[in-house]
Amino acid sequence: MTTRVGVFGLLGSGNLGNDGSADAVLAYLRAEHPDAVVSALCGGPEWVGARYGIAATRLNWYRDEYRTASGVRSIAVKGFGKLVDIVRTARWVRRQDAVIVPGMGVLEATLPLRPWGFPYALLLLCASGRLLGTRVALVGVGANVIGHRATRVIVRTAARLAAYRSYRDELSRDAMRTMGVDVARDQVYPDLAFALPVPEVTTEFGTVGVGVMAYSGGNDDRARGEEIHRDYVGKLTRFVRWLAGNGRSVRLFIGDQADTEVVDAILAAVDSPLVTTSPMSTLDELMAAMASVDTVVATRYHNVLCALKLAKPTVAIGYAKKNDVLMAELGLGEFCQSARAIDLDRLIAQFTELENRSAELRATLAERNAALTERLKHQFTALSTVVLRKDRR
Repeated sequence: MTTRVGVFGLLGSGNLGNDGSADAVLAYLRAEHPDAVVSALCGGPEWVGARYGIAATRLNWYRDEYRTASGVRSIAVKGFGKLVDIVRTARWVRRQDAVIVPGMGVLEATLPLRPWGFPYALLLLCASGRLLGTRVALVGVGANVIGHRATRVIVRTAARLAAYRSYRDELSRDAMRTMGVDVARDQVYPDLAFALPVPEVTTEFGTVGVGVMAYSGGNDDRARGEEIHRDYVGKLTRFVRWLAGNGRSVRLFIGDQADTEVVDAILAAVDSPLVTTSPMSTLDELMAAMASVDTVVATRYHNVLCALKLAKPTVAIGYAKKNDVLMAELGLGEFCQSARAIDLDRLIAQFTELENRSAELRATLAERNAALTERLKHQFTALSTVVLRKDRR
């Protein structure tokens, strides 16, 4: 009997990390379950369908779901869309034997997040799976303790209704335990992106990769979002200017298409032929571009992860504790600081030490990467055994 597998999430919406997690899961399905019929319920169905050659359906009936509604009509249409999505999600889930939510921070609220946005969509998925007998698997996902009550309740309920859960770090599992989810049978595995192939590394000595983000603070920082954004971009610009002033070539990277505005701002402000960028729309394109740099300073989680996977000595200017946890696991815990309040002098000192210890850190990264890749094989074995077993519903 043919197994029907759905893939769910904000895929094809411009976030390279989310799409990289999907790359890893779809590569696994094609290698280990080549007869499976795969489809997607996702944010960018046109992009997903073209990239993977699978049937893809839009996650939300209302196309402007993730824009703030203004005016009575848009609010009414958005509300109507919530009701329509109950039926749409259930119909799609009913056609699947199993649904995989591949990686991503689907149980997080570290960035601005509305409870009736993606958390609601995840709840519809997990509730439909439970009611219709379709196994829903949250695979290698990220989580944090959520302060906003409505968001916390929705996320916790969705997690409880899932048939299978695994996390990308202990921090995530502990967060779900704190929020009241029984995690006794939940496992922790390395991030799914560690399963992706590594491009050929051709390092240009002295070149620095800088991964930027359209960062405006977290879920509790909405009132100060513009101020936080200006401070972040301003200090990152000064750091890039310092690098160029010392004769260093700099490559700017993004992790989401929204980050291009920050790249453009830095290029305009520094105005140096030493500072360049290149277009990238997938995580493998990001890794290919990153393969040529010597060291990396980055903000987005999957920018940091790709740099570490490529064994590039890295400074993480993180926006959430998950960045610090990842850096510590790879042996670079001392090279972190917060995107919310960058200390420029400390950043320059960290970067200088990073370069001085480059050989030592590369050896550490190579060793730990091998261990993480080996551990991740157990995640895919668990998927085949628990989620994609042949018995129907």
